[in-house]
Amino acid sequence: MAAGYLVEGACLTFHRLDSLSPGLRSGERGHTLPGPRVSGLTEQGERVDAVDQTDMFEVERPRLVGIASRVLGDHAEAEDVVQQAWLRLHLTDAEIESLPAWLTTVTTRLCLDRLRSRTPVPVDDVEPGETADDPADDVALAETVGLALHVVLDRLSPCERVAFVLHDSFGFEFAIIAAVLDTTPAAARKLASRARAKVTQPRPEDRLADWEVVDAFMAAAKNGDFDRLLRLLAPDAAVTADDAAILIGTPRQIEGSDEVATFFTGSAQAALPVFVGDRPSSAWFHLGAAKVVFDFTVNDGLVRVITFRAAPEVLSQVVRRDGARPRG
Repeated sequence: MAAGYLVEGACLTFHRLDSLSPGLRSGERGHTLPGPRVSGLTEQGERVDAVDQTDMFEVERPRLVGIASRVLGDHAEAEDVVQQAWLRLHLTDAEIESLPAWLTTVTTRLCLDRLRSRTPVPVDDVEPGETADDPADDVALAETVGLALHVVLDRLSPCERVAFVLHDSFGFEFAIIAAVLDTTPAAARKLASRARAKVTQPRPEDRLADWEVVDAFMAAAKNGDFDRLLRLLAPDAAVTADDAAILIGTPRQIEGSDEVATFFTGSAQAALPVFVGDRPSSAWFHLGAAKVVFDFTVNDGLVRVITFRAAPEVLSQVVRRDGARPRG
């Protein structure tokens, strides 16, 4: 069981000792007013009495944000979901024995709702039944798939995505995942196995397109995700620039994946996805006009070279795009 959380089926109980304090502090995202004094269990299963609910929630917040970020692929949206979980806790009259387990369930179900809202056509996630042996007990895979947690997960059904992330990234048992998804442990295992197969053995049509790699790289740069940038870069990746770009201040040369990732981490906030000719790229815009193109060379799903280009004949070829399609 992950982190020693106490779960009995889908029924989680928690003992409230007095009434909730009203509201949240206005203007302070992610903070709460003092809550009631409560009894509960720590992550180690130890009984604690007269502990402030708000204090317990704040201890759990980083873990909940981590789960929601992995499931949703968006840190800001994860913060919103966790804040929603606090509001649910703030308003509930249910008895809750294990606050970490209750918050995990509520946060994950809120993530599931958001994933389903992104899917306009309902998906038949799984038909419960007997499953063959599979490597579902191997919980180390998710850290090695890297980009899958950002791009390939978008191609999974909502329930596949939740089962895969909770089990492979965080080590939750299938009984717990089944309670979150309102299904059976066998079905939860099958969901995770199906997701893992899609991630680790993608069909040719499921392999990442160059534009997906470019967009994942730029998203990681804007979000300051150094580790993801490294996973997207070839070890010998390099940055170069044409003379026009150098004149307006871009670096002439950067060599090695660590140096390239360091340069891009937290940068490129004003960059937008574009085509340069038929190549998916990105470009820095100022006052509505492209000023510098980030021209990507992608091979086998990894960024090999990024060339800054600012020559007028290059900028004249820039066309905004949405994913793989030129913007109309």
